[in-house]
Amino acid sequence: MKKKNASMSRKRAAGNAVTYALLILISLIWLFPFFGLIMQSFRSFDPAVEYGGMVDYIIPKTFSLDNYRFLFSGETNFLLWYRNTLVIAIFVSIGQTVFVLCVSYALSRMRFKGRELLMRFWLILGMFPGFLTMICLYFLLKQFGLTQAGAVPGLILIGVASSGMGYYVCKGYFDTIPRALDDAARIDGASRARIFFVLTIPMSKPILIYTALVAFMAPWCDYVFASYVAFGYDKGYNVAVAMQRWVWTNDYQGYFTRFCAGGVLVAIPVTILFIFLQKYYVEGVTGGAVKG
Repeated sequence: MKKKNASMSRKRAAGNAVTYALLILISLIWLFPFFGLIMQSFRSFDPAVEYGGMVDYIIPKTFSLDNYRFLFSGETNFLLWYRNTLVIAIFVSIGQTVFVLCVSYALSRMRFKGRELLMRFWLILGMFPGFLTMICLYFLLKQFGLTQAGAVPGLILIGVASSGMGYYVCKGYFDTIPRALDDAARIDGASRARIFFVLTIPMSKPILIYTALVAFMAPWCDYVFASYVAFGYDKGYNVAVAMQRWVWTNDYQGYFTRFCAGGVLVAIPVTILFIFLQKYYVEGVTGGAVKG
C-alpha cells in the first residue's frame, strides 16, 4: 500500500512539474514582446548615442529616458492625446456601467409584456458588427458638431449609447441573488429603486467592477471608430490614433523608440487596474455565467 501511494505521489509530482514547466514556457513566450517593448523604450533616439530606429537586438546598449522626456516635452501633443483617451474611457466606463446595471436589474427582477421578445431582439441585434453603422453614425454626429473638434464628446456618446444591450453577464449575476431578499424588502416598504441601490448594488461588487473594467477597456484601445470620428483633427485624437498617425507622417525609424515609450505609458493604467481588481473581475465573469 505504501509503495502504491509513493508511486502515485511520484507520478503526481512528475505531472505537476511538466505542467508548471509548460506554463512557465508559455508565460515567457507571451511576455517576451512586452519585455522587448519596455527595453526599446529606454533606448536613446539620439544618433550620437544610439540609433533610434528598429534594430536586431533587445537590450539597449545605453539606457536613456530621452523617449519619455520627448513625450512630456512641448514638441508633441502626447499629453493632450493621453488626456483625451482618459476622459473618454472614464466617462464611457461610468455611463456604460450605469446603463448596463439598470437594464440588467430590470430584466432580471421585473416581469413585463414583451420582456422575452426584447431580450431576443437585443441578442440578435448584438450579433451584427458595429462597423455596419459607422457611416450612419458619422453623419449623425457631424450634424451635431461631434466630429473632429468635437470628437471627444462624440466618442463618449457613441460609447454610452445602446450600452444597455450588453446586459448578458450582468443579468446572469443578478439572477444568482435570491429574489426572496427583494420580496422581504418590498414587504418592509422599500421601493424598487431603494432595493437596487441599497441592497442589490452592495452585493454585486464583482459584477460592478467587471462591467466598469470592460467598459473602460473598449475606448482605451479603440482605433477604428476613433480615427473615423476625429479624422484630420490632431487635437481630437486619442492615443491609439495619434501614435499611428505619428509614425506614419514622421520618420518611422527615427520615431520607433518614442512609439515604444508611448506604448508603455498607455499600458500602465490598464495593467494597474487589472492587478488590483483581478479578483473581482474573475468573480464577475464566473458569477454571471449562469442561465437566467
